[in-house]
Amino acid sequence: MIAIRGATTVEKDCEQQIKYAVGEMMTQIRDKNGLDADKIVCTMFTITSDLKSCNPAKAAREAGFYSSALFCSQEPEILGALQKCIRVMVLAESDKKPVHVYLNGATVLRKDISSIINVAIDGPAGSGKSTVAKMIAKKLDILYLDTGAMYRACALKCKMSGVSVENEPEIKKIIDKIDIKVEYRGGAQSTMLDGEDVSELIRSPEISMLASTVSAYPFVREKMVSLQRQIAKAHSCVLDGRDIGTNVLPDCKFKFFVTASPEVRADRRYKELVIKGFKTSLDDVLKDIVARDNQDETRKSAPLKRAKDAVFVDTSKMTPDEVADLILKSIQEKI
Repeated sequence: MIAIRGATTVEKDCEQQIKYAVGEMMTQIRDKNGLDADKIVCTMFTITSDLKSCNPAKAAREAGFYSSALFCSQEPEILGALQKCIRVMVLAESDKKPVHVYLNGATVLRKDISSIINVAIDGPAGSGKSTVAKMIAKKLDILYLDTGAMYRACALKCKMSGVSVENEPEIKKIIDKIDIKVEYRGGAQSTMLDGEDVSELIRSPEISMLASTVSAYPFVREKMVSLQRQIAKAHSCVLDGRDIGTNVLPDCKFKFFVTASPEVRADRRYKELVIKGFKTSLDDVLKDIVARDNQDETRKSAPLKRAKDAVFVDTSKMTPDEVADLILKSIQEKI
């Protein structure tokens, strides 16, 4: 059993408008949740006291939603509450995650699901930003965009082409023709390079360091940032990287800078690499972390830095769940 919530508004107290609004809302709830009529168990409406010309339960019945129990009550008058509003809760037999529907003026009640939301999480390597970004995306039920994977794919292409990442003219030729796409399969991101899924190939320490060099070229960043902005404009998503809040989405409402001490970050990255089967040492990982920090912070094009309006989060003594909860709380306070 799932509970699906919805709300809509009308411009004036008019029977025709109320019938149309209720029919539209119920149809979207049914279609977006893939419900058959016999799966809807109960439909409960509330209506603000300024709407008197039509009962939403009657409107739903006339719109064809008559197979379940229908109920309507009037909302108490609350100062500052949304006016001319009809709310609904539909109880239905389903094992799917409910898709709630907020229409017309009622979209202000749930900005988190009725408008595009982008969350920018920046920070240095090994800070835990990717882990937390994925958790945030899952809890908000929006996409996770791993921007670093795009730069890693660029680095992999250079390596596969036998071109040194220091050879700027040759790198530009490769980037001009490179075909990088981001696909989502089962909610997970797949990074496609020239039609091939390279999601695992781009995770080696070598590619990580090469990506830091490649991403410093302005023409590389320009192409990748353009793709990232296209995705963020079309979808609610969480983006993690090094310049999301400062360069990619400078007008983003939700910005966070996640970091930790180099030693803590090195230990995290070392354990991650060992689990994935890479042979390395903690000392080598720490050296790579420090070297990459220096590269990322001193590059001329969009260097790693905290946006002025980003919330600072030191994860050195925090678990991923604690970091995610802190960020989610901050987001909810601003919605």
